[in-house]
Amino acid sequence: MTIRLPDSAGGLRTYEPRAEPLALTTGAPFTSRTVFSAAHVVADPFADTSPDSAAAVDWDATLAFRRHLWSHGLGVAEAMDTAQRGMGLDWAGAAELIRRSAAEAKAVGGLIACGVGTDQLTGPATLAEVRAAYEEQLALVEASGARSILMASRALAAAASSPEDYLEVYGHLLRQATEPVILHWLGPMFDPALEGYWGSSDLDAATDTFLEVIAAHPDKVEGIKVSLLDAQREIDIRRRLPQGVRCYTGDDFNYPELIAGDEKGFSHALLGIFDPLGPLAAEAVRVLDTGDVTGFRELLDPTVELSRHLFQTPTRFYKTGVVFLAWLAGHQSHFTMVGGLQSARSLPHFARAYELADGLGLFPDPKSAEERMKTLLALYGVTQ
Repeated sequence: MTIRLPDSAGGLRTYEPRAEPLALTTGAPFTSRTVFSAAHVVADPFADTSPDSAAAVDWDATLAFRRHLWSHGLGVAEAMDTAQRGMGLDWAGAAELIRRSAAEAKAVGGLIACGVGTDQLTGPATLAEVRAAYEEQLALVEASGARSILMASRALAAAASSPEDYLEVYGHLLRQATEPVILHWLGPMFDPALEGYWGSSDLDAATDTFLEVIAAHPDKVEGIKVSLLDAQREIDIRRRLPQGVRCYTGDDFNYPELIAGDEKGFSHALLGIFDPLGPLAAEAVRVLDTGDVTGFRELLDPTVELSRHLFQTPTRFYKTGVVFLAWLAGHQSHFTMVGGLQSARSLPHFARAYELADGLGLFPDPKSAEERMKTLLALYGVTQ
């Protein structure tokens, strides 16, 4: 059996899907790394909404996907940008997502950490208003029982005039946090509104400010999440962290080498790509737990081509590919996204994502994935 797929040159090519998925099993908890998958939300396809409407979420399917991730031993990073936070999912929707997912995590014993931001601010804000918005969200996450991830704030990037403003805002939040948090540095390739975060577009200067925040409050920072798509910079930051502060890679281009580490240390993981890669990523980490770095790389290195494809520029639209693969894999019954974002990538992009994911054996039912791909192709006018 073959399928005709469009290519970027405007033609069609023939692809032969694999017949069987990669054989993967659930197993013991991880021992060498802490690994979070930033999870997507499943839209309600029957809701009468528009791109300007509040998000309509299919809560049953959304929570079922989180149980899928937990079943493989992964933690869930909730209400992050993978969930279209700030790109269709507003604060009211994110707050409900946090409450529901935290309760589900407690019920099943799953690891969860939730994003704390300022996205209830919809216009220009003062530094005091930014602090208050962060405080509101921090209080909700702490009340839910989840650990907190202090996300980068568009409002703070707009309001801050110097590195000192970042030091003041983050210092204030860390002093009042009841438990240590994860600090999140999201680069402008993921969100252009975050250009110049930490008070400078010079990454060396920004790094110094970021590390100054941590050095002033090492007891309140459990870890950092770095999403700059720059492996060497992450390694440099990792080596400068205070003792006991973890580095969670958010680098969806270079994650195998960063998680594997070197003689001076390694990164844990908090990755959007581990949404579609969940079972395979879990298998690789369990191999790493045995000390088999080569086996870990043999499993995870082949996934990088798919990740780089999904996260190609404009990188912020990687969420479309993540949801597309969840649909093909049978984790949801439709390819509809919050805010209509399913239109953000082209048919050739989807075709290549399908081919790469199928080649990796990511689809539990390859035949069903093939049929769903053919359905999408037919909607675009591609006959088989």
